[in-house]
Amino acid sequence: MNKKSNTIPFHKFMGFPAFVGLQAMILLVITPFIPFTPEVMGKGLLVWAAFQAWAMYFLGGATINMAFKTFAGYVGGIIASVILIELGGVFGGLNGSTVPWGTVLAVFFVAFLIISTDRVPSINFLPSYFIGSGAYFAIITYVRRPDSIGVYPWYFQVAVPLLIAAVLGLVFGWATVVFKVWFDSKLAND
Repeated sequence: MNKKSNTIPFHKFMGFPAFVGLQAMILLVITPFIPFTPEVMGKGLLVWAAFQAWAMYFLGGATINMAFKTFAGYVGGIIASVILIELGGVFGGLNGSTVPWGTVLAVFFVAFLIISTDRVPSINFLPSYFIGSGAYFAIITYVRRPDSIGVYPWYFQVAVPLLIAAVLGLVFGWATVVFKVWFDSKLAND
């Protein structure tokens, strides 16, 4: 996490990786119980999404401000995926036998929208849009929608637990940093 950590003898440092390992174990135990997860998604499908958001916390610089930007990106990425799916359908008549031109055109518009958020300082963490969009798109295309649920409610039913998993991962990232700061100060006083 920082260069100073590399100068500490491992026997003194090992408390930190042990803490992170414990966090990872806890995350594996609790993610199957994320509320509002549709039964067809299965228990534990969102484990990877929580770990992904945990990593995004560090990619964003490990600050609360960037956690909010990351979450905004996940929301924006989900919206982008829904727009992509819907526009792909609207432009579906353009599809060729080998190239889905409707989807190709839809991707242009969605990428344009996502990259445009870079101009809005409060939500301009672009990696989180792509990660959020990719995570949502993976779930929405992997998990079969039950016949009893309409398309638009299904979009929402997939989004909510994914966002809960993202918040969980961001909280674990925050806890990692809080522990690391405390741990480093404890080592400095030894």
